[in-house]
Amino acid sequence: MKILMVNAVCGIKSTGRICTDIAHELIKQGHEVKIAYGREQIPEQFANIAYKIGNDYDAIIHGVKARLLDAAGYGSLRGTRRFIQFIKSYDPDVIHLHNLHGYYINIRELFGYLNDSGKRIIWTMHDCWAFTGHCAYFEEANCRKWEEGCFSCPQKKKYPSSITDFSKRNYRLKKELFEQLKALEIVVPSKWLEEYIKRSFFQDKKVTVIYNGINTDVFYKRDTDIHESYGLSGKKIILGVAAIWNDRKGLNDFIQLSHILDEDFVIMLIGLSKEQMNALPGNIIGIKRTNSSEELSEYYSAAFCYFNPTYEDNYPTTNIEAIACDTPVITYDTGGSGESAIHYGCVVEKGNIRAAYEAMKVRYKRDEAFDVSAHHFVEQYIKLYEV
Repeated sequence: MKILMVNAVCGIKSTGRICTDIAHELIKQGHEVKIAYGREQIPEQFANIAYKIGNDYDAIIHGVKARLLDAAGYGSLRGTRRFIQFIKSYDPDVIHLHNLHGYYINIRELFGYLNDSGKRIIWTMHDCWAFTGHCAYFEEANCRKWEEGCFSCPQKKKYPSSITDFSKRNYRLKKELFEQLKALEIVVPSKWLEEYIKRSFFQDKKVTVIYNGINTDVFYKRDTDIHESYGLSGKKIILGVAAIWNDRKGLNDFIQLSHILDEDFVIMLIGLSKEQMNALPGNIIGIKRTNSSEELSEYYSAAFCYFNPTYEDNYPTTNIEAIACDTPVITYDTGGSGESAIHYGCVVEKGNIRAAYEAMKVRYKRDEAFDVSAHHFVEQYIKLYEV
């Protein structure tokens, strides 16, 4: 079987690693895989299965268009047309879409082709962008306009940020494009997102919940020298990981947590900018982003617990990475984040830092039946591919 995946990134960040984890398992089982991506660099080991959509200049122009005209998803015309020619020559059995936002592909051009292609089309939605007129998440804004039709977007300055508001147009165009693809099958990695899909204009489409998995040959409990390297002997590390740290990811909550910690605990945050690192309190250790999964696995393994104070999320990959490294997860009751934490850790009220801190002191028993391996979730995808 030949599978073509499409995503903003390949082999990095959460969705990029999900794609390469799926590819790794599929190739092991004798299938052929390509991953088409649009942004950033890819780890060298995936170069032979990757196809770059467009170029960096295309992405910049697309981003400017989105900024000025609220047109995320409507740039990159030339790169998308070339990509369609690649699809025709590769001739996959299944086209597996992931994140289509990220300023790298033209959805009108892509779905015009997909609608006539006769291919199996599966779309794993990692957020809510596909059925809103602008945003990827709307819970923090408590907005429900997407249920009937977006307008006067309260989050136009949120990703994908724009100085104008064409959310009404975007909603209408997405609805027309996506509804016409009759063979579209949707996969979501959480029951939380499934409920929203059923209330959106995708309500008549087939929806399957498949929880994400990870490569447990990489993420597992390791012996590390993290404590020694940072002079933390005897300290309990509270770990936080994000590709981009902001209030939505809970950076301010970690700052507040740092003010109430006992001396036994220290916070370690991965993925900070230089400016953010310079502004940290003394009991927070800041680390720049790492694209090394092996190194990240060591940090998870060294942590006493993993704290994910996210305010908007679907099914965070970092949660299951931590669990695979035998580290319990404390998270807010946000999106689908708690759907993994309940198997090894604790879910607390959103924003309740004191409750989160008390939960961090508890020793949890892991639900051994909860399988986070890529092999487990790829098997579910293969069954879906073969239907």
